[in-house]
Amino acid sequence: MNNKLEVLDTTLRDGAQAEGISFSKEDKLQIMRLLDGFGITFIEGGSPASSPKDAEFFALAAQTELQSSSLVAFGSTAHPDSDAFSSASLKAVADAGTKYVCIYGKASASQVTEVLKTTAENNLKIIADTVKYFIENGKEVIFDAEHFFDGYAENPEYSLKCLETAFMSGARRLVLCDTNGANLPDYVKSATQTAVTSFPDAVIGIHCHNDLGMAVACTVSAVQGGAKHIQGTFLGLGERCGNANLSTLIPTLQLKMGYSLIPPEKMHMLYPVAKAVAEISNLTVPSYFPFIGSGAFAHKAGTHADAVVKNSSTFEFISPDTVGNKRRILLSDMAGRTAVLNKIHNLYPDIAKESKQARSILAALKEAENNGYQFEGADASFIILTQKCLGIYRPFFKLINFKVINEQPPVAGAAALAVIKIQVGSTLATANGEGNGPVHALDIALRQALKSFYPQIESISLIDYKVRVINGEAATAAKVRVLITSSDGAETWTTVGVSSDVVEASWIALCDSVEYKLSKNNIQENAVWQ
Repeated sequence: MNNKLEVLDTTLRDGAQAEGISFSKEDKLQIMRLLDGFGITFIEGGSPASSPKDAEFFALAAQTELQSSSLVAFGSTAHPDSDAFSSASLKAVADAGTKYVCIYGKASASQVTEVLKTTAENNLKIIADTVKYFIENGKEVIFDAEHFFDGYAENPEYSLKCLETAFMSGARRLVLCDTNGANLPDYVKSATQTAVTSFPDAVIGIHCHNDLGMAVACTVSAVQGGAKHIQGTFLGLGERCGNANLSTLIPTLQLKMGYSLIPPEKMHMLYPVAKAVAEISNLTVPSYFPFIGSGAFAHKAGTHADAVVKNSSTFEFISPDTVGNKRRILLSDMAGRTAVLNKIHNLYPDIAKESKQARSILAALKEAENNGYQFEGADASFIILTQKCLGIYRPFFKLINFKVINEQPPVAGAAALAVIKIQVGSTLATANGEGNGPVHALDIALRQALKSFYPQIESISLIDYKVRVINGEAATAAKVRVLITSSDGAETWTTVGVSSDVVEASWIALCDSVEYKLSKNNIQENAVWQ
């Protein structure tokens, strides 16, 4: 059996249509290079006919030599009232400079009459003329049969005729599109099998949207039905509910089902590539995402954590490093003594699991949890706690004092002012910051105070902030737990602080966040205590 599958990534085109996504030309070039390095077959760069920015992107992309991928320009069939051979929009796609073009056309009789407002016969002529235009201009055509599955359900003969017309005109890749994302896997598989049987000399492809939450399942079913070309986006980005998620599909089809989509030696790049695409998109990868989520290989229940340490296959069907991810044992009252000891040992292999040092860390962890701390999602704070117990913690600065002043209504958008005094080595530094709240102002003031000592502080950005009331019965005097997630673009980490004062709890988490970053960079020369 030929187990090779083509992958067309449309993150730069369909993914860009997702709510809240706006790629610059530089963003698109960066993502293109990431996908090329990962070994994606085709990268759909955008629609040069409808977007000046996309036209500029293709001009810039032409200066980059891709190693693994082929760049694809996207467009539609000619307008019903125009001649394909004199169409300005088709010329813009042809002039994008790519060997491959992806052209979508209607494959549903009702869509033709109700949306295009033309006849079924004229739609077939439009498809034929458009494909022929690109073939005569030396392009290889990927034909996306829009609304194929809906059209096939209402008039299968016409939908197949649309495919036949594209194929006979020169398109060698015929892609069946679940444009509404509303079909079920069994039906998608059956319709795909018919297309594969009807066009044995064509490469049948699949393009699914996720409106039923089944884009991945439908794509897998289409492959089982004989499709050899899959389309989707990294992270499942796309209009409405998104597209088929390639960061799930690629490892599923390759690792679980034995198909070949990318070079095997590149599979470990999946996690870092997905994280990089998310960073460029200004998104956080949901922790529950298969393969690439921070929780994909996270274990919390004590029995699970204990079992996976003894035999990873008990609760992991692949090793995390296969896709570049890592196993996490979540620290909580459910994790169990063995899991905590294993985590300590992984951090510091020289510490025996039953040593006095390990027991002191366990005791400190238990005391902290009794005081409201929870380290389940705050590994950076746990590392700092461990260092303090081992006597190896060296702070990079010492707080002398800070003062926060709130003002309502806000003046010029600033609702709070923070003034902070710190000590670094033997030097005192004072700074202030204005923000839209006390924590924001404190964050700005701390950065101002530290940046002359530690310039890399500028790379830290706060990407998430959560507050939870611990003992609600105490009303406004209740303790709160603050979780701060930070990133430097390469790594993301979370810290925790607890206090009955939300500003103090935030300060504790904020300090841990900064200290963790600086300790990772091994910058000890200016530490407070030498």
